[in-house]
Parts: sequence; C-alpha cells; structure tokens
Amino acid sequence: MTATVEQPTAPPDARRTTARSLTETVFRAREISIAGCLVLLVLGTWAANHRFLSEQGVKDLLLNASILILLAVGQSVVVLTRNIDLSVGSVVGLSAFACGKFVSGTDHNAALALLLGIGVGALCGLVSGLLVSFGRVPALVVTLGMLYIIQGTDYWWAHGQQINAADVPASVLDLGSGSVLGIPYLTLIAVAVLTAAAYYLRAYRGGRELYAIGSSPEAARLAGIPIRRRILAAYVLSGAVAGFAGALWLARFGTVVADNAHGWELTVVSAVVVGGVAITGGTGSVWGAALGALLLTTVGSVLVVLKVDSFWQSAITGALLLAAISIDRIVTLRMTSALRKRNARHVHHV
Repeated sequence: MTATVEQPTAPPDARRTTARSLTETVFRAREISIAGCLVLLVLGTWAANHRFLSEQGVKDLLLNASILILLAVGQSVVVLTRNIDLSVGSVVGLSAFACGKFVSGTDHNAALALLLGIGVGALCGLVSGLLVSFGRVPALVVTLGMLYIIQGTDYWWAHGQQINAADVPASVLDLGSGSVLGIPYLTLIAVAVLTAAAYYLRAYRGGRELYAIGSSPEAARLAGIPIRRRILAAYVLSGAVAGFAGALWLARFGTVVADNAHGWELTVVSAVVVGGVAITGGTGSVWGAALGALLLTTVGSVLVVLKVDSFWQSAITGALLLAAISIDRIVTLRMTSALRKRNARHVHHV
C-alpha cells in the first residue's frame, strides 16, 4: 500500500506575506537602480565639467537636496496609507514666512524658530488629517483645498512684504550655512530625520500598521488597526515636517516672500513615487523617497552645469514620474498574475 501525504494549503497570511516580500524585493531593486543612475549621472557630468564635484559643488548638491528630502519623508508616510498631501509646498511657504516674521529684527535663537515652524505645520496637517480620516473627504480634495487656503492666507498676511536676510538673527542663518567636516547642517538634519522615520516605520507597531493600511484597508480594519487615528497621525507628521522644512528654508536662504516653495508639492510627490513608494500605498521606503529627491535635485543641478534650458527639468521630472507609475502598475499586475498561477498550481497538486 502506498501512502499519499497531502501538502497543506498555504494560509492566507502566508500568501500575503509572500506577495509582500516579492513586492518589497522588486521595489528594493528599483532603489538600487536609482542609486546607480544617480552615480552615472554625477560621474558623467563630472567628466564634462570637473568643477561639478568640487568641494563647493558637492556642498551645493547636498544643500539643494536637503529640504526636498525632508518633505519626501513626510509625504512618504502619507502615501503609504493610500493618501496624498498636496499642501506641503504651501505649508513650507507659510511656515517660512511665519518664522521670518517671528525672528525679524530680534535675537531669537534658531531653536525657537524651528519649534514655531513645526507647530505651524502640525496645525495645518491636523486640519487636513481630521477631514481625511474622520470626515472621510477624499485626500486629493482636502489637500488641494488646503493648498489654496494656506496660499491665500500667506498672501493676505504678507501684503507683498519680504523678510530680508539682514533682519534675520545670525544664529538662524548659521544653521543654513554652517557645516561639520564639510557636511552642511541641513544635510545632517535631513539624514537624522530620514533615519528616525525609517526606523519607526520598520521597528514600531504604528509604523508597520501604516503599511498594513495601505496594503489592504479592509484587512487592516478587520485586524483591529485604528485606521483613522493612524491616518490622522500621518498627516500631522507630514505637516510638522513641512513646517520644519519651512523654518530651515528661512535659515537656508534668509530672504523670504509669500510664495516660497510654490509648486513644490508636485516635485515632492514625484520624488516619492520615483523613489519607489507605490502611489497605491503599502509599499516603499523613505530611503527610496530620499533617493528620488536626490535624483531630481541632481538633475536640476546637472542641467544648470551643462547650460540646458530649465524647461527640461520639468519635462524630465514628468517623464520620470510617468515611468515610475507605469513600472509600478506593470510590476503589480505581473506579480498578481504570477501569484494567482502559483496558488492555482498548488491547489491543483493538493
């Protein structure tokens, strides 16, 4: 007599884990490819113009990317939950102007300006988060409305006024221009925030729950995850980071007007998606978003060095965004098809 041993069917949780691991592997590979493209871009530009990688050239690259990296970190947390925040650029402008008004003509130190910026941004994020999570209004509608409200408030408050660097305390300006061992303070701050966010998303339950919400809101709800509170927290974090970036904008440039960072929201979303954070949520990392931000700012610097019309920066950014979304869609469809075929074969054999 021959005994036949039946192979147990893989439980749903195991299949979901396998699908998630495959997806993460694909997006990790894309992060590596972005890093490779970035290296080739930098080396190619250096070959054409050796001054591109001079000490000042590298410092400028890092400074240009630092604020965008911060914004990409906050945006990534929101996008992971299948939402979006289109108000980050206007929050940067409002926060920068508020901090400029606060420190102008005074001896306030940089810490107070940073705290004010974080507070302004967190308040804006709180309003958006409440409407999206508890009001159940589509994120696109809410954050687009907030964009115009914040911009209008900023213009009304500024009345054409400009904050000049001469009126900003030296302690604030030093934060934007100082460095340690040639590495700008702003870059060190951006890396610190990036590292903290990455660690939280991977090591803490609240961070892992953001991935779960983005992967399957219904499954997250059945698992008892407080979806509304997590989404609200994501928006508050995004707003706080944008407000923090606004204070650093003041430190970086000194001169502030009402429309600072105008249009940056689309650049931030592009950096996040190009960096491998799926626009449909649940997949990606802040490290990839940071690479996307560094790639976009490097493209802008390369075009300047090569004396190419700045119009092409927007065109290249748009092309990268469309390519990233298309790749995400193709990869998702192929992996879904492959998993279905494998599960069907497994059931058939059983």
